[in-house]
Amino acid sequence: MTSPATGSASGPGRRAVGSRAVAPGGGAGGQETGSQDSRSQDSRSQDSRSQDSRSQDSRSQDDEVQALAVGPIAKLDGVPAHVESLLPSLAPSEQRVGRVILSLPGSAAHLTITELANMADTSETTVVRFVRSIGLGSYSELRIGLAKAAGRASAEPVPRLSPDISPDDDLATVVAKVGTADAQAVASTVANLDAEVLGRVVEAVEAARRIDIYGVAASAVVATDLQQKLHRIGLVAFAWSDLHLALPSAANLSSEDVAIAISHSGTTVDTIEALGQAKLAGATTVAITNFPKSAIAGVADIVVRTTVSETAFRSGAMASRIAELVVVDCLFTAVAERRYEETVSALARTRDAVRARHRRRRR
Repeated sequence: MTSPATGSASGPGRRAVGSRAVAPGGGAGGQETGSQDSRSQDSRSQDSRSQDSRSQDSRSQDDEVQALAVGPIAKLDGVPAHVESLLPSLAPSEQRVGRVILSLPGSAAHLTITELANMADTSETTVVRFVRSIGLGSYSELRIGLAKAAGRASAEPVPRLSPDISPDDDLATVVAKVGTADAQAVASTVANLDAEVLGRVVEAVEAARRIDIYGVAASAVVATDLQQKLHRIGLVAFAWSDLHLALPSAANLSSEDVAIAISHSGTTVDTIEALGQAKLAGATTVAITNFPKSAIAGVADIVVRTTVSETAFRSGAMASRIAELVVVDCLFTAVAERRYEETVSALARTRDAVRARHRRRRR
């Protein structure tokens, strides 16, 4: 028998309410049960939507963290240098993609994603992961960056010398190669230096109660250079190359202070430990490094990149030191400019003090 009111069959001892069957004598209870079922379904639906939302938020946060770790590419024509600096931190299959790109500076921009994957002996999916790992949004963006870099290189009036020194090079060639490597380090670092990131360091240093600077070996020379520059304009700064001296100093820092660590590789243990201690003390921590995803970046609030290519004579820390000095000079000059009146007065006082010493020695 079909109920005209509902258009559905009613079984023995049951009546249909809408599209839901309710037990006899339990109309209110049945409706309550149905209502509870409905609320339960709604609750599960809301929970599911909430979980999806949290998952999306988590993915967004992960992407944001990855972007911060990689750091922005100041100019797309700096893509090759950016790839080289990130290479050690990439997965092995992604490193193969990067090496193919670096080995074909003039033609990599013309490769399709399939061709690049085949040349790197990997999949197209890995190429896509590589693109995201270096902070770009798409393969097209990568190709544009490589094309710009190739165009800039071809427009240079003087052919580039290989920075690697060979046993057959005469003195004139050695001098030319060293000069070329240093010039390239300066030009590439300046071209890829993120002004916004550097500006954050400048603001922190200008407002700091005290600045600690850490560096060992060749980077200690750069740390000392920055320390004496800041001291000359009246800022309290100390350079430490001995970990046993750096750690106590770092432990006594506070949120009013800034700690700057200089390490080309970003893996120098002593420098990382000193900066990590400064971070624990609450200081604003800064790393100057060629590799923005290296270990030192993990304890740095701000990472400032140099851009230097590796050579066979890398152990001499030549071009890397020049690039670090460029960053230091930019940092110092920007801080001095913001404190113009104080800087002029401080430089005059320190210059007069040194000149007086020179006059006494001549007498």
